[in-house]
Amino acid sequence: MRETIPKKSDASKMPVIFAAHGAPVLLDDAPWMGELAVWARAMPKPKGILMISAHWDERPTTLGATEPVPLVYDFYGFPERYYQTRYPAPAAPGLAGRLRELLRERDIPATNDPKRGLDHGAYVPLVAMYPGADVPVLQISMPGLDPRGLFDLGRALAPLRSEGVLIFGSGFLTHNMRYAFRPGTPQWAQEFDAWAADAISRLDMDALIDFQSRAPAAEMALPTWEHFAPLLVSLGAIGTERPDVAFPITGFWMEGAFTRRSVQFG
Repeated sequence: MRETIPKKSDASKMPVIFAAHGAPVLLDDAPWMGELAVWARAMPKPKGILMISAHWDERPTTLGATEPVPLVYDFYGFPERYYQTRYPAPAAPGLAGRLRELLRERDIPATNDPKRGLDHGAYVPLVAMYPGADVPVLQISMPGLDPRGLFDLGRALAPLRSEGVLIFGSGFLTHNMRYAFRPGTPQWAQEFDAWAADAISRLDMDALIDFQSRAPAAEMALPTWEHFAPLLVSLGAIGTERPDVAFPITGFWMEGAFTRRSVQFG
């Protein structure tokens, strides 16, 4: 399926997105950073960003810092310059308060971690997309890897779209580190990417929630599936609508085992 560029969205309701976020080395990948920047410019500028990253899985749903704190450099063995990255986005205490209301309405337990800053799954794409760090950002944890629970969490978030909030899932549709940097795109990666593109295009929620038994090569594409999980939150956040679906970024990375496919709903 070819890359599709989203049209300008209705500013009265923010889209929901899922982005492949890369590793910290994405910061030096000028073409990919450029694609993310173009994508952000095609959307209305959000009043706030609610970030769900593959790199924070904690029960119950946990709200991160609502005042400035350092980033979380949750990676090891990289050159020192990657530990010097800064992203001083404004805190979002108002968004946190509204989120607590929405979670209570759905009887979804929640807690706070006021010292928890943005991890690389959050700040790396934001450096490209909102380089001015001028949009308030709140990161929340995924409350465990239960597909239906993640989808239901997204459902609770859906009203935020009408309030100018960009709900942002950040992960990877395929993520098998054993195949990183091997030359050529594996057949299993191509098959899973094609299946995911089709199911997402059709908004086949049941298939995507049950991807482990329905998708081809799921065990190879996702030996562990925390990187797929933010997509399920994004899908839930669509609400009851059937929005347009676009793939602003496609292709493969790390010689081909990681699909860069990213999605915009609405």
